[in-house]
Amino acid sequence: MLFARHRLIRLTVLTMACVSLASARLLAQPATPPAAGPAAGNGVPVTVVKPTRRDVPVYLRGLGSVAAFKSVLIRTRVDGTLDRVGFTEGDTVKQGDLLAQIDPRPYQATLDQALAKKASDEATLANARRDLNRYSQLARNQFAAQQQVDSQGSTVAQLEAALKGDDASIASAKLNLDYSRITAPFDGRVGLRQVDPGNFVRAADSSGSYIVALSQVQPISMTFTVPQDQLPAVATAMSRGKPKVLAYSADDATQLGVGELLTVDNAIDPTTGTIKVKATFPNADSKLWPGQFVNVRLLVDERKNVITLPDAAIQRGPQGLFVYVMKPDQTVAARPIDVLQDTGTISVIGKGLEDGDTVVLSGQSRLANGTRIAPMQSAGS
Repeated sequence: MLFARHRLIRLTVLTMACVSLASARLLAQPATPPAAGPAAGNGVPVTVVKPTRRDVPVYLRGLGSVAAFKSVLIRTRVDGTLDRVGFTEGDTVKQGDLLAQIDPRPYQATLDQALAKKASDEATLANARRDLNRYSQLARNQFAAQQQVDSQGSTVAQLEAALKGDDASIASAKLNLDYSRITAPFDGRVGLRQVDPGNFVRAADSSGSYIVALSQVQPISMTFTVPQDQLPAVATAMSRGKPKVLAYSADDATQLGVGELLTVDNAIDPTTGTIKVKATFPNADSKLWPGQFVNVRLLVDERKNVITLPDAAIQRGPQGLFVYVMKPDQTVAARPIDVLQDTGTISVIGKGLEDGDTVVLSGQSRLANGTRIAPMQSAGS
């Protein structure tokens, strides 16, 4: 048993000696450094861009409502049977085109009666004037009483007045006959027909029915509101001419038309603090439609030769807006800036940048003051 204990001790000592020798050899070998990643060796990869100078338009934005430039409900002005309609639903018609025809025969008959009565009264008046002339000659020779002359003169005057009444009746009959033929009062587009031929229509219809609606859509109108604080800017723009107005789709991506500001309303709405303005658009391609809601941009000014930067380069921090500017040693520094205007894609920089600066456009999430970067020029710069 004593022999076994000595043997165990010798084995333990030998093992410890081997371990010590191996450790010494490892310590004597040079250490191999860990593989450096691209960020550690070359800096954080980022895209950079240089500020550019350009002219930037200043727009007031809002939501506009499109309306017909002119709109009318075509109703009959005389009673009668609707003989026919002269349009197809959705047609574009010209001023003076036939829209509907009311049965004209009753009104033609009334006109003929008025013309016949006038002819009869003219004949009667001619005879009365001849009698007045004879009585006057006889009275001068004292063969007729003056009273008879005066009476005949009154008859002539009555017949002359009757002729004036006949002229009024003829004019009224002609007017009603003209009203039986309904024409377009202006160029426009007709809507859906509300009355079919064969129906009896009345001028004084208590139900308010109409034959068709006619709207002028070329040009077309648009109304929108601007804040009362922007009214001086709008007035200044109008003093230089008619400001340009742009209409965009609901997603604010597709331009639907370019028009001009027509007028400003005569009062500010005290409940909203806004004022209505009206614009007109040629609408040659019919992209604007009555009742449509669109995004509106009203051009009120233009900033000349200002420093601009893509919106993606601008960061927001606790102290406000800033950008990362690349230094000559390819490290970055956060620099506060003032943004005068944001167009949605680019920002106009008021203070904080110079023409020769290089700004980080993407990759800012891994940056801080003093971080080394591996810059890559933006394709759009």
